[in-house]
Amino acid sequence: MLKSIIMKKILSILFLLVTLQLGAFAQDTNLTFLYINGSNNNDTKMKDWYIKGVNKLHPVMIKKFENNSTIKKWSKDNKLVIEEKPQIFFWGYDSKTDLDFVKERLDISKAYSSTLAYEVRSLLTQFMHDAIWVQKTHNMLPILDELNEDVKENAEQGQNVILFGYSAGSFVTYQYLLYKMPYVNLSKLFKVLNADEEIQKLAGDNPRKDTCLSALSYDKGNIGVISNTGHLVLNQNKEMLMENYLKMDEITDKYCAPKDKVRGVVNFASPVPLFYSDMADKNYDFTFYNKYLVKYVLENGIYFLTVNFREDPLGFPSSKNLTNQQIEELLGLKIENPTGVIYDYSSVWSKRSAFLAHTSYWTARGTFAKGVVKAFVNGTKFQYDEKYQNKVLKKKSKKSEV
Repeated sequence: MLKSIIMKKILSILFLLVTLQLGAFAQDTNLTFLYINGSNNNDTKMKDWYIKGVNKLHPVMIKKFENNSTIKKWSKDNKLVIEEKPQIFFWGYDSKTDLDFVKERLDISKAYSSTLAYEVRSLLTQFMHDAIWVQKTHNMLPILDELNEDVKENAEQGQNVILFGYSAGSFVTYQYLLYKMPYVNLSKLFKVLNADEEIQKLAGDNPRKDTCLSALSYDKGNIGVISNTGHLVLNQNKEMLMENYLKMDEITDKYCAPKDKVRGVVNFASPVPLFYSDMADKNYDFTFYNKYLVKYVLENGIYFLTVNFREDPLGFPSSKNLTNQQIEELLGLKIENPTGVIYDYSSVWSKRSAFLAHTSYWTARGTFAKGVVKAFVNGTKFQYDEKYQNKVLKKKSKKSEV
């Protein structure tokens, strides 16, 4: 009897020790991959197609990430563990009313159009409508607010996020960074806008945390009105403007992305330059904000990657790959202690035809996931490994990474 009691105690102690040991090695997941849909995902069939594709891609993406030594080190340094289940942000149904309007006009044209003209018109409607629709500011802004609520909810649960923007979903990720990242210093902005001296003094004497473009708008912080070109017209009621300024920390917390929780963006099958080519215009007001967004991305350890299949006719390179020094010269801004990466890898060979490549990121998921990892690794090396950087810069071939 005594032996039996002793044996039970020993087994209990051993069980407790094993449990504690396993607990010591276990680590909660805290990095969510959030996938954002693209164009032509506005009915149940296409939504199911998208979700099915993501669910097949995500485990492959995790495996590629976890098997790479550079990403392992990044994950360990930042104490990040990838969540097994993907999250999906779906905005496809938002455009349905407008799309139905176009389809009604399309049906009218069937009575007098040639079959070929009708079919081409139908294809353009199917594939292009949502991309054009979501690009419009009044359609985009509510989507960004909704996405930010998802990001904030994740942050409240201790989750960091990497946003994956597919096709027109890359418009959403880009605009999310532009409108929701807290890179706007109001005191400096008031000086640039030649605000009233009393307002400038108020901002100087009562500094507030950096905020985002979204928080400035009339329906949120009411600092002013932001035009479609990005021009900010300050609230003309000076007393109200000063009162609203003092409340900006609360507004920033409510409407801006939580700081240090958006770890990266991966845009793929992305036609961003085709739809946002006005960013090349130096007189375009948003260009001013873009400069400070780039500075924020690099100074806050954010990865902004573009990965396209070379056969994808809608996969446009986001930019040339530039060193941090070249970026500083281009922006005319000093970048302090950069740790982030902006990198384009639009030459991934999918071995798919040009007709199929744009929708093949799910079927060629191994190739795509490998491309994302390569963009992460090579982007890091290009920005921060001087030997590798010099090697790339010396290449004179047109197929060079730069």
